[in-house]
Amino acid sequence: MNATKGINPMRASLKTFAAVSLALALAACGNVSQEVAKDGHSAGTLMWPDTSEVTPMHKGGTFPNLANLRQMKPGLEKQQVSDLIGYPHFSEGIWGVREWNYVFNFRKPGSDEVTVCQYKVLFDEDKRAQSFYWKPETCARVLDEPAPPAAPAPAVAERVPEHVTLSADALFAFDKADLTSEGTSAVKELAGKLRPHMADIHGIRVSGYTDRLGSQAYNQPLSERRARAVMDALVAEGVPRTKIVAEGLGESDPVKDCPDGARAALVACLAPNRRVEIRVD
Repeated sequence: MNATKGINPMRASLKTFAAVSLALALAACGNVSQEVAKDGHSAGTLMWPDTSEVTPMHKGGTFPNLANLRQMKPGLEKQQVSDLIGYPHFSEGIWGVREWNYVFNFRKPGSDEVTVCQYKVLFDEDKRAQSFYWKPETCARVLDEPAPPAAPAPAVAERVPEHVTLSADALFAFDKADLTSEGTSAVKELAGKLRPHMADIHGIRVSGYTDRLGSQAYNQPLSERRARAVMDALVAEGVPRTKIVAEGLGESDPVKDCPDGARAALVACLAPNRRVEIRVD
């Protein structure tokens, strides 16, 4: 009787252990996928454990190293997987199982907002990782490599303007040598094109011209004053005075010949002759 009584407690303990083991096995079955293919490329039913059931040390999930996560490829052994992303976050087991589950957190760039994703690895019969899954599937986008910044377009060096002709009618009021606001803007624009090339520019010649109307005694000094006005404006915009020569050439070198006629028509016809030319050496 004593021996028999001594065995009963042992049998009871074995029954209790078996019951607990069965309960744990049944609980694990609810957390892992069913009918995982021998090659690890699929499963009959993918099961996703509830995120609240992570082990205490993984409560709330982890922030994985994205560079490591991008190295997850088929063929990795379990130790290699754990080196990259750690051991699974749930109680499915480590070595004897063919599935590991994770809860990963990702912070949006420039924001405190966090996205929670589940990640699953299926192993083949040799316990090598073969397939990978996300829940939700949109979480897979975190693996996308950021697009490299666009390379700036190569700067195209603008050629030095070697010969520019500015209409005197656009630069000055009638019979005047003071630049108008439009004239100042035109010279300022020209100076902006010249400044980047000053190291290569040896000299700038500014030549003023008038039409043939009026006397030579009047036209010559007018052309000189207009040439100097353009020169002064260039200097004001940063073009070195030492590189500029201004000259007045009066009514010489006309670019257009017009027959005599009504004055208004003749003035309009001769407009191209009223000009300031800038030649760059």
